[in-house]
Amino acid sequence: MKPFENQDEDRISPRDLLTRSNLSLPGDRIRAETKRPAAQSFSTPKLAVPAEGTASYLTVKSILHQQLLEDIDRQDRMTASEDELVQLVTDFVADSLTSQDLPLNEAERKQLVDDLVEETIGVGPLAPLLADPAVTDILVNSPYTVYVERYGRLEETSIRFRDSEHLTRIIGRIAARVGRRIDESSPMVDARLPDGSRVNATLPPVTIDGPTLSIRRFGRRRLRSDDLLKLGMFTGNMREFLKYAVIGRINMIVSGGTGSGKSTFLGALAESIPNTERVITIEDAAELQLDQAHVVRMETRPANIEGEGRIAARDLVVNALRMRPDRIIVGEVRAGEALDMLQAMNTGHDGSLTTIHANSPRDALSRLETMVLMAGLELPSRAIREQATSAIDVIIQVKRYEDGVRRVQSISELVGMEGDTPQLQEIFRFVPKGRANRRIVGEFVATGVVPQVVQRLRENDMDIPMQLFAPTKSTTPDGSDTRESNRDHPW
Repeated sequence: MKPFENQDEDRISPRDLLTRSNLSLPGDRIRAETKRPAAQSFSTPKLAVPAEGTASYLTVKSILHQQLLEDIDRQDRMTASEDELVQLVTDFVADSLTSQDLPLNEAERKQLVDDLVEETIGVGPLAPLLADPAVTDILVNSPYTVYVERYGRLEETSIRFRDSEHLTRIIGRIAARVGRRIDESSPMVDARLPDGSRVNATLPPVTIDGPTLSIRRFGRRRLRSDDLLKLGMFTGNMREFLKYAVIGRINMIVSGGTGSGKSTFLGALAESIPNTERVITIEDAAELQLDQAHVVRMETRPANIEGEGRIAARDLVVNALRMRPDRIIVGEVRAGEALDMLQAMNTGHDGSLTTIHANSPRDALSRLETMVLMAGLELPSRAIREQATSAIDVIIQVKRYEDGVRRVQSISELVGMEGDTPQLQEIFRFVPKGRANRRIVGEFVATGVVPQVVQRLRENDMDIPMQLFAPTKSTTPDGSDTRESNRDHPW
């Protein structure tokens, strides 16, 4: 039987639960005995609260939490600031302990306050996982099944929710804090936590076994290009070239699969944007953190319960064009906004950046063509490809390899059309050579191709060192030379 299935406990007061004589109490939780005058002594000894994590403690906390939620709702304070809610919880616990005479010492009262604050404005049982810097993904499959990813590997945890209602309440709170809604009529939501972590949640009937929650974590400290360089995501020469490209207003797309580090890499690219430029970011869930002072952040919005009020990324891209942007950064193109993004790149908004889900630069162009067609315009394929070739200069392919390390797989330049086929030339690539202690061993090599954008950058008085593109001789495990031209190594 799972905890809390005994319905009789729901009708017992916290005082009764805490004074049951058959509770097994850990020694370190028993209050130190203090001498009292005879007139003030109690006829029966008071028992300490059960240890945190026991069924009775959880039940007591559950009862008080329910009373607290009713109190907050009655006062219409759910939208209050976190500081106000913390004070409200503290006052509520003090009043409850006084009125119900629960035998808690000062440390236990503080623990109860912390627990109720986390349950009210936080993420409940998931708080320890979010505090662990090694956890990159939190996957809640059911109230009783929670997995995390540490160092690229999934593992099950001992974290449990009380029941489906408890998990649903936390999901609803996360969604409400960013102005989103999730219920049976709208059982899916994309949201974010205050630290920028990306959240996706579902409710029945979409997930038939109960509510689910997925959290893609971002570190407490944003990973900068220096950090990514130390982690082996790219080399100094690659970073130097991309820095020149960003400053020189080269249009770039970051392509990669789920969890490959596209958004993190996009943020690292944006570090090189001059502080004098006006930047507008458009995202489904705002997570980009830019250093520049002149930044306007925009976020999409789903439809309300009446099916109205939806604001799509395409609407925001169109609106951003009227806001005098120097650059537009779209967190990810997924649909018809791809057309407006290409038009923006082709009409004076050079230096724009975006990401796309794709497994290779060639796939990225194919997906881009498909998404342009989703705009509802019957454009011929050749016209779409010509516009994409004119708009996009560089495609950066990032990949999460089997060892869990995220690396730049290749940097390619889009150089034009040959017939109906866009032509790509590879500038840098990662060449795997084998494994050592479960980690993939390889090196980043330059193909020797000098990109055409270098001429454009030099026309803007940017002196790019040619040694950045000097061909790197590297051999694969079979001994073959990887120093090939683009024609010898077609996409």
